[in-house]
Formats: sequence, C-alpha cells, structure tokens
Amino acid sequence: MREITLITGDGIGPEICDAARRCIEHLGVSVDWDIHSAGSNALKDFGDPLPPKVIDSIKRTKVALKAPVTTPIGKGFRSVNVRLRQTLGLFACVRPVCSIKGIGERQDVSLVVVRENTQCLYSGIEFESGSKKTNMLSELLEATHGVRLPAECAVTLRPISVEASDKICDFAFEWARRKSRKKVSCLTKSNIMKETDGLFLKSFQRSAKNNPWAESEHVLIDAACMRLCMRPAQFDVMVMPNLYGDIVSDLAAGLVGGLGVVPGANMGSECAVFEPVHGSAPDIAGAGIANPTALLLSAVMMLDHIKEQKAAKKLEYAVKSTISKKTSLTPDLGGSATTDLFTDAILDAMD
Repeated sequence: MREITLITGDGIGPEICDAARRCIEHLGVSVDWDIHSAGSNALKDFGDPLPPKVIDSIKRTKVALKAPVTTPIGKGFRSVNVRLRQTLGLFACVRPVCSIKGIGERQDVSLVVVRENTQCLYSGIEFESGSKKTNMLSELLEATHGVRLPAECAVTLRPISVEASDKICDFAFEWARRKSRKKVSCLTKSNIMKETDGLFLKSFQRSAKNNPWAESEHVLIDAACMRLCMRPAQFDVMVMPNLYGDIVSDLAAGLVGGLGVVPGANMGSECAVFEPVHGSAPDIAGAGIANPTALLLSAVMMLDHIKEQKAAKKLEYAVKSTISKKTSLTPDLGGSATTDLFTDAILDAMD
C-alpha cells in the first residue's frame, strides 16, 4: 500500500478531494491517505495556513495530492503554494495543457508549460514605499547607475540564478524525452532584461546543446503569447522563468476550456505535489456543483509518477470521454449535474 499525503484545501477542496478518492479507489490502487488541511481552514484551526505537520507528511510520503487553497490578494498570509515550493524544493512546475473533445476554443492544443518555481519575482523579496531599505536601495542605484527611485516607490527584486536555471532547463528536456515530445521552446524577455533573462537563456542554450535529439528554439515572451493564441500547435514543451510560466499556463488553459480542466504538478528532487491550478471557489463551496476535472487529471499525473501507469491511462480516458459525451457535466462545463453525478459517470466509464 502506498501512503500519499492528501491536502483538502479550502472552499470546494474537500468536495473535489472526495471525487478523487472515489475514482482512485475504484481503480483498485491501494492508497493510505494521510489527510491534512492547509490555507484559511488551517489558519483558523492551527494558527498557521501551512502547519509544520503538512510539510513533515510530504517529506515522509514524497507525494501529495493537493486541492486549491485560498490566497489573500494584496494582504493577509503569504501564499501557501509559494511556501510549499520553496520549503520542499519543488523547483519545477509542470502544467500539461491539452484539448478535450467537446470543450474549449481549440482542438489542436497539446503542450506542456514547464515553469521555474522558486525564484524570479515570486521570491517575495520586496521593500515597502518609504522604508529605510528602499531609501538605501535608491541611494545605491543612484551611486552605481545614476538612477534614483521615484518618491513613494515600492521595490521588488527578481533573482535568477545559474543553478536554478540550469536545473529547470535540464528538467524540461528530460520531461520531453520521457514523454516522447520532440521540441522545447524557451520563453524570455532577454532583449530587455539582458542580465536576468539573458542568464536564463544561456542555461537553455547549454541544455539544448546537450540534447541535440530535440528541436529547440528561443522565443520572446510577448511574441510567444501571440503565437500561442494564433497557432498553439507549433508549441510542444515550453520552459521559462517563474512569472512568465504563471501567466502563459493560464493563457494556454483558456484555449482548452479554462483552469477547471487543466492539471498541474510541482516537482523537486525528492518530493512532488500534484494539484489543480484553479482557485478554491468559495462562492460555490458546499453547493455540490464543483467540477473535479482538474484535480482528477492532476491525480492522473500522480498515478503516472508513482508507476501506476495503467490506472493513470484508465482514469484519464474516463474523465475525457465523460466530458466529450456531454451528458453529466457540472454547470461550469455547460451541464447541470452535481459533483457526485459527474463522478458517477466517470466511474461508469472505467468499467
């Protein structure tokens, strides 16, 4: 029996976690779930949105399936997702985006966004307007670059290291090789941010040289977004720094039906956390109409990761075939079914 950490999250999290457990149990995969809470619920119960016991569990099991948690905007506690990634060294965010028959604007999308997960603007190194540190930074910039920061100016730093860039670019090529994909595209804005994005591009060029079996290209991030909207089929595996990856993965999801049908994984050298990329949807929590597709497809990635490939393929087929039939869809997919009825249909498709 395989022990796996299950983080039930906030909002619709517990409901879609129930759907995932039902499906995995129906597949006959033997799992001992170590269940934990994180986010707003954990903050109320334990005084910390990411209690130490959650981290300890993932370090022990090495694998977690995680529902979405609420992240306050502009205030409140720091993102649980960012803390998880940095604490556990989950340096690679992997988001496959594929068309599903019957939904989405495009039926020619099959790509993977690989995002560096620990650095860039998401490092959270910020200085508030008027603070002593901001004033010191302004004086330093004036002395070294002849530029003084504007008054009442907040500042954030964007660290990008050789080590992290090398790791994520090597990971992207290795992921492409294991998944039989043929092309890896690097997205940067290195024509403007010549040092930070330029460093990332150099890492990509080194990785590309070491992987001559794969087609490789560099595309400026703005041009890549335009090409992605116009001709997404030209992309296969895409690797990029943190912020770009966050934006591009959501853009790509919009082509195939939205965040409700796109899975995700955060992977490191030791641990992996599989999760949907959508929010906790507190407005429909408890209504019984949540769409579990993104979590179920994340579970597909998890099953593949723990070498349960047969179960992974069976669950993926059941989810996609249920959606394509359009008979038991949740409201966000254009139907009127409850979460339970949608999950029942998926279970039937496995038999």
